[in-house]
Amino acid sequence: MPAGTVITEGSTKVLVPEVHSVQGPGKINAGSVFFNEQMALNRDISVMLLRALKRPSMTVADAMTATGSRAVRIANEVPGTEVVANDYDPNAIPYIEANIELNGLENCRANHANMHTLFADQSFDYVDLDPFGSPSLFIQSAIRGTRKRGILAVTATDTAPLAGAQAPKCRRRYQCEPIRGYMCHEGGLRILLCNIAREMGKFDWGMRPILSFYADHYYRAYVQIEPGTTACDRMLDNLGYMSYNMETLEREMSYEYDEKHRLGPFWLGPLFDKELLKEMSPEGMAREKKCNKVLDVWRNEIDSVPFVYDMSELSSFTRLSPPNLEEFIAKLNECGPASKTHFSPTSFVTELSLKEILGIYRECGHETPPPKN
Repeated sequence: MPAGTVITEGSTKVLVPEVHSVQGPGKINAGSVFFNEQMALNRDISVMLLRALKRPSMTVADAMTATGSRAVRIANEVPGTEVVANDYDPNAIPYIEANIELNGLENCRANHANMHTLFADQSFDYVDLDPFGSPSLFIQSAIRGTRKRGILAVTATDTAPLAGAQAPKCRRRYQCEPIRGYMCHEGGLRILLCNIAREMGKFDWGMRPILSFYADHYYRAYVQIEPGTTACDRMLDNLGYMSYNMETLEREMSYEYDEKHRLGPFWLGPLFDKELLKEMSPEGMAREKKCNKVLDVWRNEIDSVPFVYDMSELSSFTRLSPPNLEEFIAKLNECGPASKTHFSPTSFVTELSLKEILGIYRECGHETPPPKN
């Protein structure tokens, strides 16, 4: 058994290196196998989602599994799964094998292969792609390894390019023009989904996002494959562009690129399958309270329209101190649908126009007191 420490995550024991990341995106230490404790929520969500599908059997591939933490949790905590825990790093294999043995798993096997080779030879009902950094180089192979009507899960930790802080890198990796400001994280997630959709189109397949979100330092998208050209065309109809005027706060979506609508392309369709969210249970998860909190936000979040507004954005524009967010959303709901959003604790999403939003904000906002001499 390799050196390390055993932790318990959910109902699963996991052997991890003694020195490992505990917060933020972390970094890879030379000669060590990567593990990040903060990603326990990410792994919790995988388990909750796969349980909620209620499939009697499911083949699973964790393409870049490192210690095998996600793979063994799925094998141990999701009934009916047969799991391949794959990693190209030979140092990872002893950890994977130890974790399989620690939990007495007969439905999980370690696999040492380049993921491109793995998915050229085999396909699975569920494929998990969680690389260190950008997934852009690996998405096409991951799609190839996912069966028709299967589910592909993709993590991106390169939040700076996707959120517009490193726009040239976003253009190179994702062929998209990112957005800065209060919408940056929603924009980053929608760029990731756009990238997956465009790769899916190369196979004449469509996709349906069933759960996509931003959390901590990463973006995460779960999409279900819908085979056929009709589904593919329907998917591509959800890609579009936007314009954003930071001085007037006006934002406008367009399904055609032009001189005005230069940001994007983004995925402009829904992010969630609300029926599936109802079936997801946080019971027994490693971060049970946090799972319960995010599920509550997702279940109530409107995702019929992009993009979010932020209270600080409105405050700066109107020069009024912001009202209580929940009271403000209640006021918005008197005129049209509005909700909190998971992208930021100070943001909201609504189907109301900017003119209507500003009118209600001015009714609810407070005069900013003059500065003291």
